[in-house]
This record gives sequence, structure tokens and C-alpha cells, in this order.
Amino acid sequence: MTTMQEVAKRAGVSKATVSRVLSGKGYVGSAARERVLQAIEESGYRPNLLARQLATQQSQTIGMVITNTLYNGSYFSEMLSHAAQMAENCGRQLLLADGKHSAAQEREAIAFLLDLRCDAIVIYPRFLTPDELDEIVMSHRQPIMVLNRRLRHNVSHCVYTDHHAASASAVSQLIALGHRDIAFITGASGSPTAVERLSGYKEALGQHGIAVDPARIVEGRWTPDSGAQAVALLLARKVAFSALVASNDNMATGAIKQLHDAGIRLPRQVSVIGFDDIPTAPFTVPSLSSVKAPVTEMIKETINKLIFMLDGGDFSARSAFCGQLIVRESVTTGPFYPF
Repeated sequence: MTTMQEVAKRAGVSKATVSRVLSGKGYVGSAARERVLQAIEESGYRPNLLARQLATQQSQTIGMVITNTLYNGSYFSEMLSHAAQMAENCGRQLLLADGKHSAAQEREAIAFLLDLRCDAIVIYPRFLTPDELDEIVMSHRQPIMVLNRRLRHNVSHCVYTDHHAASASAVSQLIALGHRDIAFITGASGSPTAVERLSGYKEALGQHGIAVDPARIVEGRWTPDSGAQAVALLLARKVAFSALVASNDNMATGAIKQLHDAGIRLPRQVSVIGFDDIPTAPFTVPSLSSVKAPVTEMIKETINKLIFMLDGGDFSARSAFCGQLIVRESVTTGPFYPF
């Protein structure tokens, strides 16, 4: 295995010069730098990561914790893609740790990344509460940012979508189009995002003097199959609805298929809205109206805040983002034709 001393000899420089090139700290002339880089490439030298971390007090890594049940879908694909690109652009590696199935396992994943000496960590929590996340942020010297959760005491350390406001806005727009009998498919039980979207639905109905009918609310599991099952249950209950809001596009897609199979015309008999604006939303029949979360902007804000905490530079204090309803063919105005 090639050593740093051998690289220095090949490049005709001191070992200290090789160290400065690798760490990026201290002045090295352009000619000497080029000789060192060429020597590294020719010799296949790989610096000892642990020794480099001890010397520089930085690992040039950003850790990210996400539970594996959230890996599927375009929302997380977009988020991880942009997180990796931004980490690369700032000269750092993105390390992903699995938060698995409990708050304790999310804590273990965070501890794992801290043990690896990640310079900073992004947490996309599924189980940890805001109070627990506040405690984690305050307990560690490494910068920690929390995605998709509103913290009470460390507002500058979180970036989130206001799911409640986005849901209320979407439902209000349906009401403005003349809909009053609006069904709702929730996300999986215990999901904070699902809770916020349901509360936004209820608030919008209340603001317009429409009573909440529990029979029009069905729990889903984020999957197309659960969206189809939810519609089957609504039809079995024989409750009237001229519009349906599903807590994500996957369930909305399943709902559209089930409504079609039941002979219900969309959007003349039922208008449908989903969330997340997945890439296939414009290509369903009818094309799916959806609330688009600003995922790209959120992850950019998150990484920018971490880099500011680490290196300085541009910084904004924005934490809250709100989704925007993209109206397509699945939504229409009255008159409505009952089924």
C-alpha cells in the first residue's frame, strides 16, 4: 500500500506539502499541487480516512437518517437525488442511515452517523417527536437539520412543509368550485404528515360551515391498493360525495381506478385531488390534480443551512414551505351528477 511519504518522494515535495494538498488547508503552489495530484493518481494512493479526520476535524460527509418504509416513491427519490447533488457540489459525501421502525432505531441511526464523525446530519423523522428532536439538536455540537417536522425551540434547525395549510387550501378550492360533499382518504395511522393533512381538511370544512362527516373519512396506507379499498368502503357506506381528496397520489391513483371500475365518471361525478404531484400524475386518465410539495427547494434550504453552519456563506431563515395545488382534468366545477 502506497504511503504519503512515497507520494511526496514521487512528487518531489515534502510530506507536509502532500498533507496540505489533501486537506485543502495552507498554501501550495500550483505546480507543486499538480505534481502531488499526479503522483496520487499514478500511485493509487488512498489517504487514511480516520487519520485525515483526526488531523482536519472534518470527515467531509453529511449524514442523512430516513426510515426504510419511506424509501419508495418519487417524493423521496427527488429529495435524495437533490441532497446527493448538493453534497457533491460542496465537496462532501452523503451517507444514508436507516431509521427503521421506531424512535429508538432512529436514535441508533443518528448515533451511527455521529460515530462516523459526519460533519452534519439531516433527519427525516418518522417516529421521533418534536420535543425529542429538539433535545437531539441541542445535545450535539455537529449541526443537525430536521426535515418535515416543525421544532418548537430550534426553529432555525428545521425545514418543513405546512401540510395542514396545504390541505386546507386544496379543500377550500374544491369548495369554491361548488363541492360540499368531500370525502377524504388519510395516510397511514400515526404518520404526522397524515395527521396534518386530515386536520387541514377538517379546518377547511369548518371555515365554510360544512359539518365533518366521519363516514366520508377512510384511513389509507399510502399505497394505490389502499386508495382503491378506501373508495370501495365509501361506496359500501352509500355516502354521497362529489369530490375526493387522497393524502398522496398513490392512493389517489388507486381511488381513480376503483371509481372507474364502479362506473363513476370522473370528474363529472367525482373530482379527485392527491398530494406530492408524482411524475405519472399528468398521465393518468383523467390527469390527476395534485398538491405539489416544494421538495427541491426544501432540501436546498436544508443543505444550505448546514453548509452555512459548517463553512459560512449564504443563509436564509426560511423554515416553512407550503404546497401548491396543480389543477388538471380530475377536478371540475358543478353541476354534479350523482351516482
